[in-house]
Amino acid sequence: MKMNMTMRYILVVLGAILTLHYILTLTHSSYSEATSLSSITSHFRGSSNNEPEKTTPDSRPFPDDETLSNNGTLVYDRRANATFVILARNSDVDGTVRSIREVEDRFNRHWRYPYVLLNDVEWDPKVKERLSVLTSSRMEFGVIPRDDWVQPGWIDEEKATAGRNKMVQENVIYGGSVSYRNMCRFNSGFFFRHPLVQRYRWYWRIEPDVHFHCDLNFDPFVWMEEKEKAYAFTIAMYEFEKTIPTLWRETMDFLKLHPEYVAEDNAMGFLSENGGETYNLCHFWSNFEIADMDFWRSKAYMDYFEYLDKKGGFYYERWGDAPVHSLAAALFLPKGKIQFFDEIGYEHNPYTHCPQNEETWKKGRCSCARERSFDYDGYSCMSKWDRIQ
Repeated sequence: MKMNMTMRYILVVLGAILTLHYILTLTHSSYSEATSLSSITSHFRGSSNNEPEKTTPDSRPFPDDETLSNNGTLVYDRRANATFVILARNSDVDGTVRSIREVEDRFNRHWRYPYVLLNDVEWDPKVKERLSVLTSSRMEFGVIPRDDWVQPGWIDEEKATAGRNKMVQENVIYGGSVSYRNMCRFNSGFFFRHPLVQRYRWYWRIEPDVHFHCDLNFDPFVWMEEKEKAYAFTIAMYEFEKTIPTLWRETMDFLKLHPEYVAEDNAMGFLSENGGETYNLCHFWSNFEIADMDFWRSKAYMDYFEYLDKKGGFYYERWGDAPVHSLAAALFLPKGKIQFFDEIGYEHNPYTHCPQNEETWKKGRCSCARERSFDYDGYSCMSKWDRIQ
């Protein structure tokens, strides 16, 4: 009698379990998939040869990612083959700390893109220690090869000195600085060839003492890759004419030699009011830029840089990497490959870009004042960009 009662209770419980299983199978597809016979047996015999396991897509996995700790919640499905590039000196440590900390807080703690920091001298170990604690991302410190940095021996020093002295007399900013000219030449033609940078396709340029005012809730590298963009900016302005008196003429002479490099539907309208007869001095402010380094490494750009370099204008005048990058991007790329990132609130004293769209500004929790944005200041070139869109 006792045995019969026990069996009856067992049968009742089993019946209840089977009934609940049947109901859940009918009403919850995820439960049905998880408890299916094929799912259960796959744990014991491995995945079917006909049904490969699903993997998270990744443009290019970074070595040793598994060993990195994380100081934020990872949100990416995949990452681009990208890095931040910072050119700085040991004496720039405080400003570099501030810039990296803001990049991490506003964006990179969720994505963990690596950093490459370049210096024209050896890095001070104490500086490396201060910077390395700011992020769980990989951080590499490189020294720039001397030949990529110093004024080339074939430059006529007497002519270069005369050019610097003239600019000093005319109160041109950095007019007398050789090191500034070295930096402009390096950023124009060499940074993307440095061994630590060479492995990457995309880069985001960061400078010491800049500010990022808004949360960035998407990955601009992946977005640009998917949208087939090649160059992105946040601020556009006029260049000092006294620093580049012959750059436009030399650029036009280069195009006569290589008309095949000029893109259809280019952005000449951003640069000139008369189809290229004269240059209006507009350029993208390159202290912030996100770009595809395959473009800088292309034959078109490398031929352009080598042509300009041989003219000596980086030292006889004071050609900046901003107009050089801008002229190349505007002329050698279709304008649709150039992106203005309104979402990225950015400040390099004394100019700030702050998102003008209220929803974008709120979503990014932006700390900048929209009415103080440089976008349509009298010295800004955004209206020139708008007219070709």
